[in-house]
Amino acid sequence: MSAVGEAIESDANSDLTPIVGANLRRLRVKRGLSLERLARASGVSRAMLGQIELGQSTPTINVLWKVARALDVSFTALIGQGEKKTSAVLLPRARAKLLSSYDGAFCSRALSPVDGEPRKVEFYELRLAAHRFENADAHAAGTTENLVVTAGVVEIRVGNERYVLRQGDAIFFTADVPHEYHNPGDVEAVLYLVMTYA
Repeated sequence: MSAVGEAIESDANSDLTPIVGANLRRLRVKRGLSLERLARASGVSRAMLGQIELGQSTPTINVLWKVARALDVSFTALIGQGEKKTSAVLLPRARAKLLSSYDGAFCSRALSPVDGEPRKVEFYELRLAAHRFENADAHAAGTTENLVVTAGVVEIRVGNERYVLRQGDAIFFTADVPHEYHNPGDVEAVLYLVMTYA
């Protein structure tokens, strides 16, 4: 994958750049992996991993999924930062952690705390521009996705199966196979995702 496809540069994600870099380095070192070994395990170039660790690039959603899978951690382990523990966590939209595809057509907003704590369940808002696709690599074995469409129409491909979801429709599937989101409509599609790890 080219550097263009592996990272995005955007003001909306600039606050994530140092957080992701520090978390990636900490997790990689903790597992005793060199950049080269992590590159082989994740399919993300060594150069890109180095840029991410140095805070020079903010990775796309797909790159973060590949790295999280290779490190055997949740997605939020890479984007979270240690925060004060309380009984309630307010997640203001204005301070949301947003990740986008390289072209900005697909955007994910974490709706669960991203404090670096390991979680078995994560919650996201997904937005997919009209007439666009987003491909997702297989997640770790046993990972499931539960999606509901709140605006627009979305076609979901899970392995070789295709499902069409309209506003209000939901789907639950095992996400340890490649899957794809497609918005065939003329308006942005909005989905809510609950990701559960085995």
